[in-house]
Formats: sequence, C-alpha cells, structure tokens
Amino acid sequence: MEYQLEEETLKINVDGVDKEYKLLFTFDSEDTMKTYIGYTDDKVAPNGRKNIYVSAISPFKSNNLENITDEKELEMVRDFLEYLDKEAR
Repeated sequence: MEYQLEEETLKINVDGVDKEYKLLFTFDSEDTMKTYIGYTDDKVAPNGRKNIYVSAISPFKSNNLENITDEKELEMVRDFLEYLDKEAR
C-alpha cells in the first residue's frame, strides 16, 4: 500500500482511494531493520475498543506499508502495545 506520512496523519492509497488515519506511534526495530507504524480511523470495534492498525515499513525492500504476518514480529508489536498501555495508566 502506498502511503504518505505527515506529522500526525497517515494517508494510505488503497486501490486508488486515499484514506486518512490518525498517527498514534512509530517505533524502529534493530532486529528486523523495520519501522512500525500504529494508526487509527477513530472507529470503535464491536468489542468497544478503538480500531488500531499496525503496519511495517522495510526501507530496504520498498517504500510501501507491509502487513505483519511473522509471529515473532506480531509478538514484538503486542509487547510494545502492552508497554504503551501500561505507561498510559
């Protein structure tokens, strides 16, 4: 997915349609050499929690957002989200 990252906004072009999301966080991983971006559309899921999406950027492959499918990466992102939640309390 093509994207444009601004100060507090992430714009993603999906099938020729631009969608805008609020940027929540970014973090880099030395292990994967990727940057991870958390963002939201401010909509609430059926479970009552706000939708939060996380994608990866691998600067050595392309400048597109990547889905996170590797289990180790997913665990790292979960740990980071738990850390953020703990810090916010």
